[in-house]
Amino acid sequence: MKKGKEIRPHIGIFGKRNSGKSSLINKLAGQEVAIVSDVAGTTTDPVSKNMEIGGLGAVVLIDTAGIDDEGLLGEKRIARSREVIKTIDLAILLITENTVAEFEYGLIDEFNKLDVPYFLIHNKSDQQKLMADTILKVENELSTIILEFSSLNDTNVEPLVAQMRSFLPETAWKTGTLVGDLISYGDTVLLITPIDIEAPEGRLILPQVQLIRDVLDHDGVVVICKEREVDAFFKRMEPKPKLVVTDSQVFLKADASIPPEIPLTSFSIVLARQKGDFQNYLKGTPKIGELKDGDRILVLESCSHHVSCDDIGRVKIPRWLSNFTGKKLEYDIVAGLNQVSRDIHEYALVVQCGGCMITRRQLINRLKPAIDAGIPVTNYGMAIAYVHGIFNRAVMPFLSTAGEKADYL
Repeated sequence: MKKGKEIRPHIGIFGKRNSGKSSLINKLAGQEVAIVSDVAGTTTDPVSKNMEIGGLGAVVLIDTAGIDDEGLLGEKRIARSREVIKTIDLAILLITENTVAEFEYGLIDEFNKLDVPYFLIHNKSDQQKLMADTILKVENELSTIILEFSSLNDTNVEPLVAQMRSFLPETAWKTGTLVGDLISYGDTVLLITPIDIEAPEGRLILPQVQLIRDVLDHDGVVVICKEREVDAFFKRMEPKPKLVVTDSQVFLKADASIPPEIPLTSFSIVLARQKGDFQNYLKGTPKIGELKDGDRILVLESCSHHVSCDDIGRVKIPRWLSNFTGKKLEYDIVAGLNQVSRDIHEYALVVQCGGCMITRRQLINRLKPAIDAGIPVTNYGMAIAYVHGIFNRAVMPFLSTAGEKADYL
């Protein structure tokens, strides 16, 4: 099996104020990258630090505020630290003085709810040693492990790094292929990439770059053209492509230009299969046809970007959905990983972008409240394909069984 795209695992460091979270990060980094102070509450907000750790490689360590912070401001800091849990691949919970109490159990409940692997560290062991009773309590009650650690001791870093590696899931290190399982050695993949007002100056957008790399990694050949050149080029193209991937905004043009016997999909749908909840997207997308007057739609962007006058998520998708349904719909746009201000039950549909800038865990946890509430979810590309009448064709390359394909024919 081909190696997937390398990504940086996200590791959250949690604990009470003055439990030594920042000192731990500095020890792992081998330098002072986090502010250390005897004053409780020095770290006030989650701070992400990209670093190389010997024996572990490139990771993102997230230093969080103390879970026992106080006052109104302290409550906000704690809330922001808890939000971090949705974005990480591994949690490390620090305790001191052999104490696992209410604060720690509250975090552990959230780790378990979001299926985040975790282990404990008994920090400042130079001041008080880890007791056998504490080890048994952690192993029996919490079904995880606890390590002894002191930032004054250089010999305990290697066991800690080894434990971090063993607890990190494989998905934290790499994602699955984009299209590598659909092509063979020497196959050609045609990419249709418009160069319009939303295209960044002098470069391609990230999903296009990722797809080019994925095809090359799987010994395929990449051919790229704009939508205006595709008709003339396709006539003389030999051999014909094994797969065509288009920008969702020109789906109709691509559908008319590419013969039906050649698989066609979009960059956004390719990303949806790789890191989104593809099965729930398949179920949720047709619910677009059931929208009613007054329904509210949540559009989730996963990055902050310059908004153009014809922005895909903020302008085009709302326009296409409203025109397709003929209904008066309301839209909320939430960018980055910001919180959704309304109760999720107020929405009739959630439309998620491809998620090229975030990890799979971050995207899955972004959708989880809607899925748990039974709210239909879809993806930019799948929604666009549906309203343009080519949803079946666009998802067909990724349906693995004859039964699945029959459902969408």
